[in-house]
Amino acid sequence: MEKLNISRLKEIVGEKNVKDDPADLYIYGTDASVHQAMPWAVVRPENAGQVQEIMRYANSEKIPVIPRGSGSGMCGQTVPVNGGIILDMKRMNKILEINLEDVYCRVEPGVIDDDLNKALKPYNVFFPPTPASSIIATIGGEIANNASGVRSVKYGAARDSLLGVKLVLASGDMISFGTTTRVEASGYQIERIIAGSEGTLGVIVEATLKFVPLPTIRCLGMTNFNKLEEAGDSISEIMASGCTPSMLELVDNVAIKAINNALKLNLPDVDAILIFEADGMVKEAVDFEITKIKDICETHGGFGTELSFDEKERERIYTGRKKLFPSLSKYKELMPSTSLADDMTVPYSKMAETTRKIHEIAKQNNIIMSAYGHCGSGCMHTKILMDTTKSESWKAAEKAVAQIYEYVNSVGGTTSAEHGIGISKAPAFKIEKAASLELMRGIKKAFDPNNILNPGKLQDASDDWLNATKLRYTVSDKCE
Repeated sequence: MEKLNISRLKEIVGEKNVKDDPADLYIYGTDASVHQAMPWAVVRPENAGQVQEIMRYANSEKIPVIPRGSGSGMCGQTVPVNGGIILDMKRMNKILEINLEDVYCRVEPGVIDDDLNKALKPYNVFFPPTPASSIIATIGGEIANNASGVRSVKYGAARDSLLGVKLVLASGDMISFGTTTRVEASGYQIERIIAGSEGTLGVIVEATLKFVPLPTIRCLGMTNFNKLEEAGDSISEIMASGCTPSMLELVDNVAIKAINNALKLNLPDVDAILIFEADGMVKEAVDFEITKIKDICETHGGFGTELSFDEKERERIYTGRKKLFPSLSKYKELMPSTSLADDMTVPYSKMAETTRKIHEIAKQNNIIMSAYGHCGSGCMHTKILMDTTKSESWKAAEKAVAQIYEYVNSVGGTTSAEHGIGISKAPAFKIEKAASLELMRGIKKAFDPNNILNPGKLQDASDDWLNATKLRYTVSDKCE
């Protein structure tokens, strides 16, 4: 801290764009995760040139720099475990180009997902990743975490829409990776490594993204199941049948109860609900897809199916799933929802078994866990509901997280589908990627020899997530 020259930072970006008041630092020291740690300063650059100057200064003094968008990450990606400078990229929010002829756009990293899609809508195209936080999520953050969302089953994650990036390295040098073409066969496609790198390799200052036609027709459906296994069998058959749903979502009984408590929707008290969607440009094609999905569900015990092409009806059907995350804290009084082991991916055939396993592990550890998610992508979201004021709850959660990821690894799953690794999931990530950790460290060193870019994350994160930082909760005694 003593080597940080606040005056130098103010010279680069202007006095009003440097924050070092303790209240500001506290706010910027956390995200949507359970973690909190204080940065030394918050700096808000306006252009790539300022980012270069900041990085040259920080690199010369070996000061950590943590790039940050809106702070909607759920795993502690932007929490400054070693202090340093939080680089708030939201002022760099220009849409630089919309090229309809070559089907791409160029944007600065602080552009909000929803704002980009509002700008694209008049041209009847859209940027496919649809994270639940799209109203605040920045494009830079989505790329850094390889974000996706409910339509990832058909349209993929951020990496799948990324054509190129302009990156400022730790040294302050700026370099571009990628192309504006759809195929690129030569050399290492480094832009694809940047997606999912969580700010550890460079600062994204521009991105080239492809967009796709906005579907003119969408049909949404919802089916109930009395047995999780029936829903699981439906998922496997749908995805193996040649169908290409634009959405396929699983909601378990814990989530159903929470939604009903919070929103009074009177959803049926069943074991599971599947929500599915087909989209396209031709009604006959959408009819074919949605009917096939419905028939598969009903063959496996699905009942009470609702279908609608009407936009308002689709919104009504989808309301519970859309507001599921905030609803979970209403499942039971004094048991808020926490994001810990929250977006693992498993094979389709293991979705129902994984849901059962999550509930079994929760019961063993005297906590409550939901299981829901983008089952068409194999993504299972969990949230741990517990009394966050008690250290024994956190220790139970720590044990449950380890058990869940041990199971996920045993069935060929992976640690994160879309929320990234950050701090919370680092131990499981390091176990899963054990064979490649040294190679990742070598890549990190090539990009960032002084290890100043978001240090202490990914392959270098702590094996003890519970004590790696302060918890963003009041705990009655220390979690030891």
